Amino acid sequence: MLPERCFRSEELPPGDRFDCFAALMAETHAPMEMESEYATEFQVNQRVISLGETAVYPLECQPLVFRRTAKLIRKADPEAYHLSFIQRGEGHVTLGKETRTHGAYGLHTSDTSRVWEIRAGREPLRFIGVEIPKALLPLPTRDADRVIGRNLSAREGTGALLAQFLTRMVADSRTYRPSEAPRLGTVLTDLVAALFAGALDTERSLPYETHRRTLTLRIRSFIRENADDPRLDVPSIAAAHHISVSYLHRLFQQEGDGTTVGRVLLRQRLEHARRDLLDPAHRGVPVHVIAARRGFSHAAAFSRAFRDAYDTTPTAYRRTATATTAATGVG
Repeated sequence: MLPERCFRSEELPPGDRFDCFAALMAETHAPMEMESEYATEFQVNQRVISLGETAVYPLECQPLVFRRTAKLIRKADPEAYHLSFIQRGEGHVTLGKETRTHGAYGLHTSDTSRVWEIRAGREPLRFIGVEIPKALLPLPTRDADRVIGRNLSAREGTGALLAQFLTRMVADSRTYRPSEAPRLGTVLTDLVAALFAGALDTERSLPYETHRRTLTLRIRSFIRENADDPRLDVPSIAAAHHISVSYLHRLFQQEGDGTTVGRVLLRQRLEHARRDLLDPAHRGVPVHVIAARRGFSHAAAFSRAFRDAYDTTPTAYRRTATATTAATGVG
């Protein structure tokens, strides 16, 4: 399990909730002024997940105002960039003389060294916050500073990839080992750097390793989304990303875990098929039809690959799952 702290307002007396939450935000992000019309009985749930020197915090709370002032900056500045993947609600962000609105599936950015105000809309907020020390971002400061405050989208491109990474990592945080936290922090930092560079069309300013890791993540996401297409193979994956097959293989070799792009594709198809075999809604669907739906051109090849991966045949796996479901009365 990744290092994590949880804050739930219902565990505190109503009168203490808002002040305790403000203290936690000062520690997680930076000291700030906060106010809310719901402060007397504030409701908030927050987790703080540590990824080495970076932090991720999924947060749900009632509407409020965050304010970073010049006085607070002089008092304490952790010199960090903040990014929020907004899942519900909206925020009206004032940076300098300009105010912009960031809504659901937007990516909001701020800088602990700048004066700003974030005023939430009328509905509760849900977002995943990210804190990255400026010194860790593999992008020239002059470039990163130009992105702060812009409207960025989590619906396409690197923004969508970042949103997927954050959502999966938060949902699966208990399945990772503590030793994996620094690696996940590096992946997160690379994705934010690529997002910033893409917003400025300056990807050439990224270090090679950052570009390589981001491209590999993009390819893995592409495979997850398209694995069911039987026409998808190594050459078509390379073509979709405008790289050669040899370079595609080299990207995965440099991951250092012994996984090839072909194995990633096969594993994804097998996992999709395995879930179908478990699903009561697909109980009457023949195994060879499930195999075809999940990208396998030949039923025999599917059976061999499934047996190699799960030490049983697809038919036997389904039979065991059905018997277990019947015995437990589920499904």
